[in-house]
Amino acid sequence: MRVMTALLAMCLVIGAGSVVFAADANDVVVSANVTSFGAKGDAKTDDTKAFQAALDSAAEKGGIVFVPAGTYLIAGTLNVPQGVTLRGVWESPHHADIGKGTLIYATGEAGKEDGTPLISLNQSSCIKGITIFYPDQDIDNVKAYPWTIRGSGMHCSVIDVTLVNSYKGIDFGTNWNELHYVRNVFGCVLKVGIYINQTTDIGRIENVHFNPHSWQRADHPNAPKGKKWDTLLAYLPENFIGFIIGKTDWEYMNNCFVIFPKIGYHFIRTANGDGNAVLTQCGSDICPVSVQVDASQSHAGIAFSNCQIMATVVVGPENNGPVKFSNCGFWPIETTDSQAIIEGGGNVTFSSCHFSGWANKNEKAPAISVKSGSVIVNGCDFTAEGKNQIELGQSTRSAAIVGCRFAGGEKIINNAPDSAKVQIGLNVE
Repeated sequence: MRVMTALLAMCLVIGAGSVVFAADANDVVVSANVTSFGAKGDAKTDDTKAFQAALDSAAEKGGIVFVPAGTYLIAGTLNVPQGVTLRGVWESPHHADIGKGTLIYATGEAGKEDGTPLISLNQSSCIKGITIFYPDQDIDNVKAYPWTIRGSGMHCSVIDVTLVNSYKGIDFGTNWNELHYVRNVFGCVLKVGIYINQTTDIGRIENVHFNPHSWQRADHPNAPKGKKWDTLLAYLPENFIGFIIGKTDWEYMNNCFVIFPKIGYHFIRTANGDGNAVLTQCGSDICPVSVQVDASQSHAGIAFSNCQIMATVVVGPENNGPVKFSNCGFWPIETTDSQAIIEGGGNVTFSSCHFSGWANKNEKAPAISVKSGSVIVNGCDFTAEGKNQIELGQSTRSAAIVGCRFAGGEKIINNAPDSAKVQIGLNVE
């Protein structure tokens, strides 16, 4: 009986534009196949209508629209109906293998940043296992495009997707949404990687990796190699923000990484309100501002745990929520002075963190500069000898600096007013 079940699970039945197949007895997939609706996958024929017809065929009952390995030119836009998954064969990133797996060539809406997204997701819809590439993009003459993927409603998912060279990546902010899920997304994005806003229930983002190598190593003539690579590395720190997070009622982020951005993680206030988020094992590498918190919910705020920060955290004057860093590493780039600049009405906490290599332009710059507000620094390790570790400015409201190790001795500049409540003690060299 077990053998018969396995044999049945491996069967392939084609009819009425649908396919039933399985990788094993526990993985049965029922779907439409885009090739049954006329998709060619030859990188030349516009397959937009075939894709949309396949998606629409699954709209009544939901299901999976399967996209076999091939290169599919999409000159228009796609709408994934409620309860439908657009699924390719992506099982690992194809950043250097243009033409392998399921690949979409996106050419529509060039020059229309506010145009219709390439792929629109609706409630309980999903895109999975697909690489998306813009063959007409050129780093020497960057073209604006709309969002590659936009989600609306509840339970939209983006899973196992490579964004080789999107202008703007994933949008869960323009429209109301809840319980979005982003997992295993890789790529090089030129303006905004992921935008979160209007999220009224928990969003989840995990295993996201933004790195320009996704485009540079692509096996395609428009890949930025040689001088174009230098141009790309100059472009990103002036234009690219990895994650923009506005109103969200709990955003859980895990194993996310971005390199060479202008800002790694930017928390903003929108017309919809402020957000709160928990980030675990996330990193922002080689950028002037790794984290910028301009706003967060006053009752919850932002929490970072086991994260890597390279190079600076900025907490802005309008922020009123708590911002917490636990067991995080702070690393410099050549232009790094202070590794944390603190303002605003919220309390900022550093616990069991590691600071190294600050004051690279201004030798008097402290690792942590508190211009206003409150700060707690507990059990942290400051490794640069002879440099100022912490400076409390004239608008500091309160500070507790306890149990830290200061290499070369304690060098805390205390300009806090007499009205400030400041406790400094039990620190070692």
